[in-house]
Amino acid sequence: MSVTNYSQNALSQNLWDSDPELYNIIKKEKLRQKQGLEMIASENFTSVPVLQCLSSCLHNKYSEGLPGQRYYGGNKYIDEVEILCQKRALELFDLDSEKWAKMIIAGISCYSRCLDYKKFRQICDDNDCYLFSDMAHVSGLVAAKAIPSPFEFSDVVSTTTHKTLRGPRAGIIFYRKGVKSVKKNGEKVMYDLEQKINQAVFPGLQGGPHNNTIGAIATALKLATLPEFVNNQHQVITNAKHLCSLMQKLGYKIVTDGTDVHLVLVDLRNKEITGAIAEFVLEEINIACNKNTVPGDVSALNPSGIRLGTPALTTRGMKEKDMEKVVDFIHKGLEIAKKGQKISGPKLIDFKKFIASDALIMKEIENLKFEVAQFANDFPLPGLENL
Repeated sequence: MSVTNYSQNALSQNLWDSDPELYNIIKKEKLRQKQGLEMIASENFTSVPVLQCLSSCLHNKYSEGLPGQRYYGGNKYIDEVEILCQKRALELFDLDSEKWAKMIIAGISCYSRCLDYKKFRQICDDNDCYLFSDMAHVSGLVAAKAIPSPFEFSDVVSTTTHKTLRGPRAGIIFYRKGVKSVKKNGEKVMYDLEQKINQAVFPGLQGGPHNNTIGAIATALKLATLPEFVNNQHQVITNAKHLCSLMQKLGYKIVTDGTDVHLVLVDLRNKEITGAIAEFVLEEINIACNKNTVPGDVSALNPSGIRLGTPALTTRGMKEKDMEKVVDFIHKGLEIAKKGQKISGPKLIDFKKFIASDALIMKEIENLKFEVAQFANDFPLPGLENL
């Protein structure tokens, strides 16, 4: 009897009671997010409904296979969740379920302009190959019709769901179905992608899917149809354009000389700062970004640029006026980086040793970190209250 009581108690306790050590680490991470500026272009904050799905009873079910073709019983409602998710994915991007189901890949990771999918299609047709478009970074912008869609010209489209789409950490693959082309003799050539892709996912790469995540994707797709989401996506681009313009006015070189999307790629070579040192200093003042290669770089481990994104800041409610303060913080941080690198040299390990021994620079960093935290604290952090 005591064993049963213990088990039930352990199952029903809150995390902060059952594992305070882990809970305290999570609290520290939440505080870091609250007091910092998340500018990694692939990051965003998700919604309470998505988090509720992730922690729901959907987590408990094992469901190898496809809807209606499971290896385990008891999947009636799991099938309904997955089918609903598929339906919403097609509806969100205005796709016909009867048409979507050698290759050129068109994708955006650090490219800050809209891709010309029509030109990619022409190249594919000239070379008799498929066009695979990866819209992982920009699917939220596409859903809001803030930028051109890849679907008209693509054979396959993939996306993650946690970036601009603001869902859980997961992905979706769309593929065309039906007639691919017609031969000169009138014979129809059909797409054969559906079975190949489905079998590649399962059993090729995946066993038991995370049903709670599929539920979370479904609710994120519904939220993406709301006017609030559409407005947010347009604001993401507006903020990125304003951030870009402000950086240019301060003399920073922007790859592609501007942006059409949610990110800005900054080439720091004219400022004589390495990407690694820039990333490190900005993180020290509570601004998270990532070092990134720029055209001409020969090493991804020692790049000359940084990538800045606006989705997470925009989700917290920041607008153009706030970007002015954000850019001011970034510029001050990069000035510290430049000053330190002049003395330490370009190696990050030497830079860290130098600033750790320089009380004045450390004081500058601490003061700036405090300013960033004060500024960031004024904006709400989406999510659950305690986690």
